[in-house]
Amino acid sequence: MTADRLTRLLGPRLADIEARGLYRRRRVVEAAGPGERLVVDGRSCVGFCSNDYLGLAQDPRVGEAFAKAARATGAGSGASHLVTGHHREHHRLEEALAAFTGRERALAFSTGYMANLGLARALVGPGDAVFEDRLNHASLLDAGRLAGAEFVRFGHASAAALEAALADHPRGLRLVLTDGVFSMDGDLAPLPDIVGACERHDALLAVDDAHGLGVIGPTGRGIVEHFGLGAAEVPALVGTLGKAFGSFGAFVAGGEALVEYLIQRARTYIYTTALPPAVAAATRRALEIAQDEPWRRERVLAHAARFRRLAAAAGIEVLPSGTPIQPVLLGEPRRAVAASAALLDRGYLVTAIRPPTVPPGTSRLRITFSAAHQDSDVDRLVAALSDVLATLPVEPAQVPAHHG
Repeated sequence: MTADRLTRLLGPRLADIEARGLYRRRRVVEAAGPGERLVVDGRSCVGFCSNDYLGLAQDPRVGEAFAKAARATGAGSGASHLVTGHHREHHRLEEALAAFTGRERALAFSTGYMANLGLARALVGPGDAVFEDRLNHASLLDAGRLAGAEFVRFGHASAAALEAALADHPRGLRLVLTDGVFSMDGDLAPLPDIVGACERHDALLAVDDAHGLGVIGPTGRGIVEHFGLGAAEVPALVGTLGKAFGSFGAFVAGGEALVEYLIQRARTYIYTTALPPAVAAATRRALEIAQDEPWRRERVLAHAARFRRLAAAAGIEVLPSGTPIQPVLLGEPRRAVAASAALLDRGYLVTAIRPPTVPPGTSRLRITFSAAHQDSDVDRLVAALSDVLATLPVEPAQVPAHHG
């Protein structure tokens, strides 16, 4: 296929995406400072859409740990973990993550996408089945589809639906994959009930707690701690490092046998270059700070609670969420895009989330908070949001059934 023919093929497809209000455009961040202060496409604004929940991405101590390690180890690892890429810094980080999550071992991956793909494809195949919450993150859904096993989706946050699905598929290894905190809605998986269903049907449970680790639970150890569970009930735990811990990468934590098996069979671990050692060093420093400074977790959750109170007083409807993720449903894509643009005009960067990331009719503003924000930032955001929503055409959003 020639370049001209490819252009003729893709041009109409791009035009269709644009016509439906689903076109995605990148913004260029020219500067990022403390307090979620950004310069985006030449405009100064306050960001309310990152996943830097603990405000560690711009922490100078984390940056210095990165710089120090980079001076000592260079810019990259140079190879995969199983060749020459597994540096002492990776090993130290894995040990720290295992201790933090209460597991025997942890294994570092380059991204959360690769961690989920590697885990699922290593564990199941033909004759097995993967069961997934309908609102799981794309990386989990793709992992399930690509694993080579039967792929079954169950109703969002419904342990009863999972139990029925497990009963209908009694053979082979059954792998249940779920988010801990759902990234677009901010709600929690009903983990104790899911654990019960898995135990009754001898299914293996893996939880991706990308948005819970560092934030949820009495000491920030995520949804497993939040519900008073442990490694026995949740034998495979996936976490990412680019959210609450402010760096980059991901990991799978579990028992000795699980981690050793992934080293042997997880293709996304075996066949990719290891993270730069400097990233591992920076992440370990961020993990230390997160544990030493619990006020960060307390502060970001307080910001979310403050936003909910002020939004309710202003008549702004927000989906039920006790996490830093606070979605405002707006319905059709163009409405969400218009609200996002109007907020940026007022100095606030809030991303419009549209299908296929969320179901049709549920386009939204996904507002997220950071410990780096100030109370005054939250107050001014609510005032700006109230003003923006008052100017939008009335068009009710389709509230997902699981929200009542």
